[in-house]
Amino acid sequence: MSLAEKINVMRASVMGANDGILSVAGIVIGVAGATSNSYAILLSGLSGMLAGTVSMAMGEYVSVNTQRDSEKNAVIKESRALDDDYQGELDFIQHKYEQTGISSALAAQAAQEMMTKDPVNVGVRERYGFDPHVKTSAISAAMASMISFPLGSILPLVAITFLPTDIRVIATVIAVIIALSITGYTAAALGNANRGKAMLRNVVSGILTMAVTYLTGSLFAH
Repeated sequence: MSLAEKINVMRASVMGANDGILSVAGIVIGVAGATSNSYAILLSGLSGMLAGTVSMAMGEYVSVNTQRDSEKNAVIKESRALDDDYQGELDFIQHKYEQTGISSALAAQAAQEMMTKDPVNVGVRERYGFDPHVKTSAISAAMASMISFPLGSILPLVAITFLPTDIRVIATVIAVIIALSITGYTAAALGNANRGKAMLRNVVSGILTMAVTYLTGSLFAH
């Protein structure tokens, strides 16, 4: 697997696990707000796990395929542009290099040499911002999400189902907060983003989700 493909699979895995934790936690906490029946809570969590697993896998498959279709269209468009106005594309790339601080003479030489070797690849990379030679697999992303979503779901499902009734809600919330901190940090690390902010956003979104669903469930408590 290429580096891009590995990152794609890791991204799908982390996001799948994160959504599994958050979605199922919201469901079981909401049901726990309405009833203390462990069977009802477990059944709702399992239903959410199954639905989420299929939904996430299909979403990844469609998303990656849509991205690949867009990239293919960009390659076709660039190929036509080169056929119709090669000099215009060459001038565009030279100007782009000049904007980075390279002298006009050096930019012209670099653009000429690169376009001579692989004009379509260079043109697509400079105009559209991606490398046509780098491929990502929709099936790999879908499989990664299909596996990671239920794995993430297990934590809130087990906590809310098997812990003592008097502490299971707060214990589940604490377990979910810890898990969301881990997935938020991991996602930020993969994207080279601010770890602290990513963790905070993830945890806050989780707390809000669980609070809203619990309060909604409480309205139907009997």
